[in-house]
Amino acid sequence: MANDNAVLVTEEGLKKLQEELTEFQGPRRKVVAERLKEAIAYGDLSENSEYEEAKNEQAFVEGRIVELEQMVANAQIIEDSKSSKGTVQIGTTVTVQNITEQDEAETYTIVGSTEAAPLEHKISNESPIGSALLGKEKNDVVKVKVPAGIFEYKILKVK
Repeated sequence: MANDNAVLVTEEGLKKLQEELTEFQGPRRKVVAERLKEAIAYGDLSENSEYEEAKNEQAFVEGRIVELEQMVANAQIIEDSKSSKGTVQIGTTVTVQNITEQDEAETYTIVGSTEAAPLEHKISNESPIGSALLGKEKNDVVKVKVPAGIFEYKILKVK
């Protein structure tokens, strides 16, 4: 039975989440507490913008800690499945060419949504291109509906 709250991540992605959680729980939380303490020392909290900013930052930090704790607790490591070698799946690096636009080939790694970083060529399995590529193989052509229209991509390489 699949966990509906599962957060799909690579080992590297889980490590980054854990590092961020450690940073927020330790140093970041202490800095915010110190800012709050200083702002309170200014007196009259009703018109104290430093206090308001510190309270807002504290709320953000505490909210992010809860979010990170849940993500780490529900983390499901993406395994490199040998049984479906050659098939696009989460964790796979795939080279595709937009044949509709005759663009240059681009290489992406399909990752869980928490690790998606398009500028680093890491696309989410939930994105239009990522979800269209899942389960496909080299030389397959997939149609992808994106805000700019419908494009066809040819899979050139899967690893």
